[in-house]
Amino acid sequence: MTTIEEAVRVAVPARTAYNQWTQFRTFPRFMTAVREVEQVRPSLTRWVVALGPLRHEFTAEIVEQLPDTCVAWRSLDSRHRGEVTFLEETPGRTVVTVHIRFGRPGPVTRLSDACGVTRRVVRSELTHFKEFIEGLGQEAGGWRGTIRNGHVRPTESEPPRSRVPGGPWADPAGHAGGLIG
Repeated sequence: MTTIEEAVRVAVPARTAYNQWTQFRTFPRFMTAVREVEQVRPSLTRWVVALGPLRHEFTAEIVEQLPDTCVAWRSLDSRHRGEVTFLEETPGRTVVTVHIRFGRPGPVTRLSDACGVTRRVVRSELTHFKEFIEGLGQEAGGWRGTIRNGHVRPTESEPPRSRVPGGPWADPAGHAGGLIG
């Protein structure tokens, strides 16, 4: 089993980096090896990647996703699994780390491992992500739901609040929407 870990520091908050990373369909705009990504469901994506004459299509299940923290996946063909984490070092500066573990290596995987090609591609694609998100300065969207063990939990909304300030229905602390009992 081969494991690759690469990291890049980006000059944006963790929330911005994470939100952009969740926009999988934009990956071909900045990642040269990613040709196409289709978001089938919140926890299922189809990928087409190519490097030179080599082309690979796979489906990945997102097994864990925590806003501003991590996205973890596994390919349904069992060839790899991975995780990307977002750690805000200082306000406006985040370390994005990618861990990928390859399972059943075929002859092409063994050759690319021996030459360090896969590691260089991951490092290069992370650099492209850095240039892309820093060039935008803000995310082009984001998905804020949570996925645990492959089960999707939509974004939790805030409870509705009254827009009427004060009045006899206000709570003693002055928050709209409470009742004095």
